[in-house]
Amino acid sequence: MLADVVPFLRCPVCGDGLTLDRRALRCPAGHAFDLARQGYAGLLTGNVRTGTADTAAMVAARAEFLDGGHYAPLAELVAERAAERAPAGGCVLDAGAGTGHHLRAVLDRLPGRPGVALDLSKHALRRAARAHPRIGALTWDVWRPLPVRTGTVGVLLDVFAPRNAEEFHRVLRPDGVLIVVTPAARHLRELIGPLELLTVDPRKAERVADTLGGRFRAAGTWPLELPLRLTRSEVAALVAMGPSAWHADPEALRKRVEALAEPVPVTAAFEVRVFDVAPES
Repeated sequence: MLADVVPFLRCPVCGDGLTLDRRALRCPAGHAFDLARQGYAGLLTGNVRTGTADTAAMVAARAEFLDGGHYAPLAELVAERAAERAPAGGCVLDAGAGTGHHLRAVLDRLPGRPGVALDLSKHALRRAARAHPRIGALTWDVWRPLPVRTGTVGVLLDVFAPRNAEEFHRVLRPDGVLIVVTPAARHLRELIGPLELLTVDPRKAERVADTLGGRFRAAGTWPLELPLRLTRSEVAALVAMGPSAWHADPEALRKRVEALAEPVPVTAAFEVRVFDVAPES
């Protein structure tokens, strides 16, 4: 699976190209990065802080919930925008790919296109590496300079992930497209009070624009609301896969979820934003 994406990668140490040599990625200078038996490659070097990486429990909860099809319309919307705007060449890069759920949907709409999945969590990458035959999965912190060649990405996905505007601009082709997905203000509104969850920043849209301004031009926003009716088990998985999982006491949260009456009405609300690459000034 990594063979298809190797031409788009660069050595994270020296910036030279990489080749696939048996069970490792190597550059001409001799830097080598082992391939895990689960199919992903570990590129991170030096003092790696993985404290913010999704845990095995969070990844399992995300896989359970997404595989239930609850967010399928979101994946379809992202894939539609990608298929409409993708240039003729370049790979698809998912910065913060998680289990590869959204990248898989995009690749299904773009036959033959290689997909690069970057994530800090090895637990997520184990799933991403198996999510689609054209995905190459790599451990990476998206706040660092990306291990991707300049101007080689046709579609860049950022779904509930950090946005490294400078690096996104560098790796995208001039005719490439950036697709950003964020939660909207009404996201999980029925659960915030009863379960004491984190709220969505009311300035989220403004912050996204500020982060990307100067390097990208807004090309459209597509809001999406999904009225869900969930079991308590599905609510538990939904909460366990998100940022509130880092802050809530597990036992207290379990008791709050058990107190909910089934089926639980939940509003999932998102904003899908498309950006064009701004020309260099």
